[in-house]
Amino acid sequence: MRSTPNRPILVAEISANHNQNLQLAKHTIKAAKLAGADFVKLQTYTPECLTIQSDKPYFRIDSGTLWDGQSLYDLYKQAYTPFEWHKELFAYARSLGVGIFSSPFSPAALELLENLHCPMYKIASFEITDTSFISLVASTQKPIIISTGAAKHEQILDALEACHNAGNHDITLLLCTSAYPAPLESACLRAMPALARYGVRYGLSDHTQGDICALLASALGASMIEKHFIIKRTLGGVDSSFSMEAREFATLAQKLQDAALALGDGDLDKRLESNSSVFARSLFIVEDIKQGEILTARNIRSIRPAHGLPPKRLGEILGRKASRDLQAGEPLRDGDFEQDI
Repeated sequence: MRSTPNRPILVAEISANHNQNLQLAKHTIKAAKLAGADFVKLQTYTPECLTIQSDKPYFRIDSGTLWDGQSLYDLYKQAYTPFEWHKELFAYARSLGVGIFSSPFSPAALELLENLHCPMYKIASFEITDTSFISLVASTQKPIIISTGAAKHEQILDALEACHNAGNHDITLLLCTSAYPAPLESACLRAMPALARYGVRYGLSDHTQGDICALLASALGASMIEKHFIIKRTLGGVDSSFSMEAREFATLAQKLQDAALALGDGDLDKRLESNSSVFARSLFIVEDIKQGEILTARNIRSIRPAHGLPPKRLGEILGRKASRDLQAGEPLRDGDFEQDI
């Protein structure tokens, strides 16, 4: 888990990167743990949860995506994580000490995940309008993460209302560009902190390639960052081209730790106190002075280091008499001079 305060929770989205191989799914979870993920995330559905098997044009993908030419059903059949794997994958992740949760897409999926004591739930971008299902998920009273995708203000309000009506206020909204991969110019990260206006935590579900958006999101106050994760892109699969490799993910995790250290907690007073330097100037005795002798600009100067009185007091001190013998090279302190001229 997070070792640096204020670092975003880092989620490795496994998605379809198991390529329908249970052992590869387990290897991917272990690789994500070793790479620094706080949580791995699954998607819990069957093709029938999402669509029907049909050759009608409505069900064919032709919107300029990586998957154009396929039917929705065929895509989801390639991508889904079998229900019968979930118990083993949850147990395996927990044995490694990495968190695990999922995005449910049906009441049956939610029931399965509840039986596995899933600690929190994610609502996928394209599910944000299904407020009846969001209400059902929220009724578990577990933290809810909602990807906003292309959702409009009214749709976000409807989703939040569904959670609130279920008595659930533990919500994180994720900025998300529903393109795979998402071009950098579509990220609009300056808009992410505006999600706070809904009275929730906010973060980023990042479909861009590389780590620049994740790092910028951290600087903008993201509480959670999600990246699609794959051991190596050469494994192929429906999500491979926009997934982050294990070695890249490990670099991102370290950069987020470093960024959190550099950003600090925003306490300016604490920063100023910790940033005080002995190399600042202060008032020093630069010539031997006998008791009763006048302090002048010749025998008292503002020099480095900062062990003496502050330089701003020089004007009030010049012209006063030494209260004792003073030695050159010693810092000037209260008590070294008479208080009245």
